[in-house]
Amino acid sequence: MIRKISLTVTSLLSLAAVTGFAADKTYTFGVVAKSNNNPVFQAAKTGAEDEAAKLSKEKGVTVKIDWRTPNEEDPQKQADALEQLVNAGASGIAVSCSDANKLTDAIDKAVDNGVPVVCFDSDAPKSKRLADFGTDDIDCGKKVMSELAKVMDDKGVVAILAGNQNAPNLQKRVEGVREEAKNHPNIKIIDAYYHKETPQDAAAKVEQVMQAHPEITGWAMIGGWPLFTDNALKFPPGSVKVVAVDALPAQLGYLKSGHVQVLLAQQVYEWGTKSVDMLYDKVAENKNPPSTFVKGELIPVTKENVDEYAENWKKWLPKK
Repeated sequence: MIRKISLTVTSLLSLAAVTGFAADKTYTFGVVAKSNNNPVFQAAKTGAEDEAAKLSKEKGVTVKIDWRTPNEEDPQKQADALEQLVNAGASGIAVSCSDANKLTDAIDKAVDNGVPVVCFDSDAPKSKRLADFGTDDIDCGKKVMSELAKVMDDKGVVAILAGNQNAPNLQKRVEGVREEAKNHPNIKIIDAYYHKETPQDAAAKVEQVMQAHPEITGWAMIGGWPLFTDNALKFPPGSVKVVAVDALPAQLGYLKSGHVQVLLAQQVYEWGTKSVDMLYDKVAENKNPPSTFVKGELIPVTKENVDEYAENWKKWLPKK
């Protein structure tokens, strides 16, 4: 009788090991992006949720996403969200830092409490975060200039649209543009032009600079700010070549109209998938990322593949 009970228990344990029933475990990963209203972070949310579902199915565990993103950018609310996630028992946290200085302390406290943290899109390099997944900003600037040189036939006059002058990531992108321009001696860069990062301010800056410098034949836009509003580019399509970063739905019309030649899309969906992967590998399998910076490659979007790329947004954004 004892032998039969022992065999039965052994059989049940074997069955549980195969089905994952007894071994089922729940991992909850908090995700704190910059702003809930920005399409790039909605894409990241979809990516995180999709990857959680995929891991749950493949690993025989339960992976959940706890989305704690403020509606508008607010680093203090982000810091509060990290503290709340730690108190709620989160297995790990992914955060895109609106202000690295303000988030560093919150990240360090989370890690000190045994909760690993990864960054995506916007890093806190001096914190105890495990790794950062995002764009190499100097390389991004180089890619903008390289693509622009191609569509300008390697000659002409270029202006750089540069956003916030105090943003370290944008400073690096400007540096990358200037560095790559050295490889194109027949292209002259007039200057980098800074502005408030709203569509209206960016569009006004482009118009102002064009009026002052009608000789401009190319724009290196290290962010796509003016392209988030209609009729931002007043020049005839193709008369001035434009390469810009990001490929959000609002920007794609400028490719179709011929006002913009190339958009360099950041891997916004992968901000979610890669973050969840890194956290799962750490907490479930004790694996660290290959390096503290995991580079997301930029994806060129042109008039030829814009319709194909646009299909992604139908999957990434919430259904209305």
